[in-house]
Amino acid sequence: MENHDLPRRAFLRGAIAIIPLSLATAPWGLLAGSMAIEAGLTPLQGQGLSGIAFAGAAQLVAIGMLKGGAGIFSILLTTLLLTSQHLLYGMSLRSVISPLPGRWRAGLGFLLTDELFALVSQHDRQQFNRWYALGVGLTFYLAWNLFTLAGIVLGRSIPGLEHMGLDFSIAATFIALITPLVRNVPTVVCVAVSLFCSVLFSYWHWGSALVLAGLTGMAAGFICNKFTGERA
Repeated sequence: MENHDLPRRAFLRGAIAIIPLSLATAPWGLLAGSMAIEAGLTPLQGQGLSGIAFAGAAQLVAIGMLKGGAGIFSILLTTLLLTSQHLLYGMSLRSVISPLPGRWRAGLGFLLTDELFALVSQHDRQQFNRWYALGVGLTFYLAWNLFTLAGIVLGRSIPGLEHMGLDFSIAATFIALITPLVRNVPTVVCVAVSLFCSVLFSYWHWGSALVLAGLTGMAAGFICNKFTGERA
């Protein structure tokens, strides 16, 4: 007989595991909320962006482009490029996600973020627990929306919040995600090339620089993997 307490325990483990990363993205969420207000969105529209899009970097870039008067096609294309890594995440997790019912695949697919992938990507079919993944994803989703709400409230009362250096959390979060995964030569090459290219491309819009740097780094890691035989 199935132990009905196991899903609850797994969910709580996932919720607790994501708390440090959720707190690390607090400045990022505050920035997303305050920028939405600064760009002329209503509080409901700003909150809806976090509730529906749920993509930190893409949200910030989209809001910036909206504020700059960019067209909807340009915003959608840029957002697609910035979130393209989720296709790779989905392909990587396919073996553990595909046996699940459709509602679980759709739910975890919506909640899939860099943070969720970092916590479950090392799990095989025996280790993977859908309730743990749900605890991670749902807790992070709620935290992100709460931080966005706080940013909206503060953005209406503290003008210029986006100029206070809150965007440092973007780099800090990705460093925290990547560091534990740097275990072999292809990964080291991928990270090093990405860092170099992010500096090289930094004279462009930072969102475009991140995309180009990431793609270049992955290509370098793939090539290195072919020569060394190690898996990145």
